Amino acid sequence: MNASNANLFALLDMAIVGVPTVLFIVWQLVSINREIAKDKAKQAAPPDDSPESAGHPVGEHRLDDR
Repeated sequence: MNASNANLFALLDMAIVGVPTVLFIVWQLVSINREIAKDKAKQAAPPDDSPESAGHPVGEHRLDDR
């Protein structure tokens, strides 16, 4: 085996290990950025004042004791 084949196999070995590693890192960064964006959107959203919610803590009024 000559030196060019050895260099080719070394390059192939680096690609087998390096490409999945880089793809995993990019995937993790995208996932983290999505979670940060969701958290920011949740903090910026107005509170849920739907008519189904009491709008006050349970037990605050005398009518809750019935």
